[in-house]
Amino acid sequence: MLHTTPGFERIGEENAFAVLARATELAAGGMDVINLGIGQPDFPTPPHIVEAAVKALRDGHHGYTPANGILPCREAVARRTLATTGVDVSPENIMIMPGGKVTMFAAILMFGEPGAEICYPDPGFPIYRSMIEFTGATPVPIPVREENGFAFSADEALSLITEKTRLVIVNSPANPTGGVTPRAEIEKFAAGLERFPGTAVLSDEIYDSMTYDGEEHVSLLTFPELRDRLIVLNGWSKTWAMTGWRMGWSIWPDAICDKVRKLAVNCWSCVNAPAQYAGIAAIDGPQDDVEAMMAAFDRRRMLVVEKVNAIDGLSCRTPKGAFYAFPNISATGWKAKELASALLEKTGTATIGGPDFGILGEGYLRLSYANSEENIARALKRIGNFLAG
Repeated sequence: MLHTTPGFERIGEENAFAVLARATELAAGGMDVINLGIGQPDFPTPPHIVEAAVKALRDGHHGYTPANGILPCREAVARRTLATTGVDVSPENIMIMPGGKVTMFAAILMFGEPGAEICYPDPGFPIYRSMIEFTGATPVPIPVREENGFAFSADEALSLITEKTRLVIVNSPANPTGGVTPRAEIEKFAAGLERFPGTAVLSDEIYDSMTYDGEEHVSLLTFPELRDRLIVLNGWSKTWAMTGWRMGWSIWPDAICDKVRKLAVNCWSCVNAPAQYAGIAAIDGPQDDVEAMMAAFDRRRMLVVEKVNAIDGLSCRTPKGAFYAFPNISATGWKAKELASALLEKTGTATIGGPDFGILGEGYLRLSYANSEENIARALKRIGNFLAG
């Protein structure tokens, strides 16, 4: 028998991919499946971005690049960061990553070990907890509550930090809830962290451009007092519909920049060369497609809220960011994962049960509105009919 290290016995996964696989299997068998499960835009990557990658290939960009990314790509990220946050970040503090998850992996690996504690949002992206447990650190959930508009509470987050806390993870706009934490709460959180100078912070800002109803995204980069221990996660996947390109970026404090560069050298060497040129085109090129996509998401968001709230037993707060709704199903009497499974198997409607995002996800489903308005309306009619018996 092969014996792997204990970490591999603790590692979890992202169930959205399992749901996608089952939905694909059912569709291949002839079922009419509507997928409201997977968290990726249903729009194509804008053509000028694709053409930039093709040109890079034709121009001979076929080899290795620096482990932290080509300088023009890091400079493009620095320009975007300045434009969106007002903060001037050096390209030397930027890492081009093969997707957003890799920043989580690197940061949690860097700070997690037996005896350490890492705080993370619950419900939240499942890889946070999975990676924390992989390192042997103790996961400490930061509750994200519906009654708080699915924003995290600064006081509650700060109350969970102890002398063992090595890293605190926050996410706004948030997956799976669509919650956006308001400026006042972010400011209170940043001020409170002054009491814990030895605790690093990972701010997952992958949905930074996806807000609605005048809500603003407040980056933790805008707090200079945090810069020496702040890691910011961002990337191209959501904003420019580039999930399959595996293109992310992160911003690191001076003290650990070289550590993450060395991790890259040891693990993934570098990011795909032509994809980095596509990343430059995404940031510096026209944003018309991004604006059109966000307008479509806004319409779909309101359609989801309207249709869900018309179903007996369901209630749904209006999401303020990302492209997810997180309706409350507790009045139906169903457990969330059992309902998600039944909806897929019986009606061909793919959703994700709230517990796949954490202990506090029970009583909720995640609905991704990265699908057409027609399909969203059809899917919610199916859900309503199923629950009505």
